[in-house]
Amino acid sequence: MSTGGTAALVRRPDGSTRATLLELLFDVVFVAALALTSTLLTEALSWSGGAKVLLMLTAIWWTWSVTATTTEFYDPQQRPIQAILMIAMVGSVGMAASLPMVTDGHALIFAVAYVGTHVSRGIILITTLLRQRHRAATIRATRFLFWFVVSGVFWITGGVTGDVNWPLWTIAIAIDLLSAAARYPTPRLGRVPIDQYERTTGHLGERYQQFVILALGDIILVPTMRVSRTDLDGVRVTALFCAFGLMLLMWQVYVFRAGELLEAGARAGRPARVAPYTHLVMLAGVVGTAAAFDLVVSQPTGTTPARWLLLIIGGPILFVVGRALFTLLVSTKVPWWRMSCLIAPLLVLPWAGHWPPVLVTVVVALGLTAHVLLPGAARETTPGLRFRQSAD
Repeated sequence: MSTGGTAALVRRPDGSTRATLLELLFDVVFVAALALTSTLLTEALSWSGGAKVLLMLTAIWWTWSVTATTTEFYDPQQRPIQAILMIAMVGSVGMAASLPMVTDGHALIFAVAYVGTHVSRGIILITTLLRQRHRAATIRATRFLFWFVVSGVFWITGGVTGDVNWPLWTIAIAIDLLSAAARYPTPRLGRVPIDQYERTTGHLGERYQQFVILALGDIILVPTMRVSRTDLDGVRVTALFCAFGLMLLMWQVYVFRAGELLEAGARAGRPARVAPYTHLVMLAGVVGTAAAFDLVVSQPTGTTPARWLLLIIGGPILFVVGRALFTLLVSTKVPWWRMSCLIAPLLVLPWAGHWPPVLVTVVVALGLTAHVLLPGAARETTPGLRFRQSAD
């Protein structure tokens, strides 16, 4: 139940860090968009087609990430923030619904849903914060709004004719990513002070972990939906078990010490700054893996086309690389020895094209299993399936 009025819109340091039910509902809406993205990736027949899907995935992810940051700095129990969450849900539904039609003359729907979500958020925040006379928070919200308006010009212009102008959309998403990396430098207002990133609480880490766990569910959801429309035989059941196994292994890779890393780097503000980018890499790995199993369960036997190999082997590896990048940027410690286990699936590439797709997934699962089970360097990590011992 929401609180009344707009008092204390800025989150108090001693406030609850638990995610609200509305935030969890917000996550579910976005996971549905990810499932559609995986389906589109299976239908992409070229490198350029895959790149276009990746661009739209980045836009979807960026909407979630910025909204999650909003609920970190502002109280999600307050009505203006709840309104922002609901608007973001509507925007995500618009983006998801238009995904299959973006290349069929409906690009403007995607652009308006994306831009409208971010601009509406800025207007609601600035209007509310001005009434509360919270100058620092107002300036912060103004910086965000300024850059989303700038990129919004390219988003809308790139889709105004109905057909996508991909160069303009590429510029638009680059503006969104780079402006955030540069801490939103804005004329007369400067950049977001670095100390604001240091004020993040356990809420932001919890939000990222919740979203990744939900996203991993697409690895079994997407192929299961495919199997429900085909004949279920022993080979397809094996492929589904491989999907389930890989999902659990990727979950283990992600959750191991994730909370500790977020807490350890909080003083320097590093998790809040690097998480959106490293988690985007992980998310691309999840979407690629879900797309791979969508293909595998549809044709588990025969030979494995090169495009399938890219998804089957590249998806899980991309996820682990993204997780390693997050560890490296936050703690400067990476399990290099265990990372070497991922070379095994790459070594079979010259021959894997002649293997059945389901066999290739088994090889990938074995490589990821070794990555999880092998110990890392002292004080860096313990084997993934064991409980971490107390620190020295």
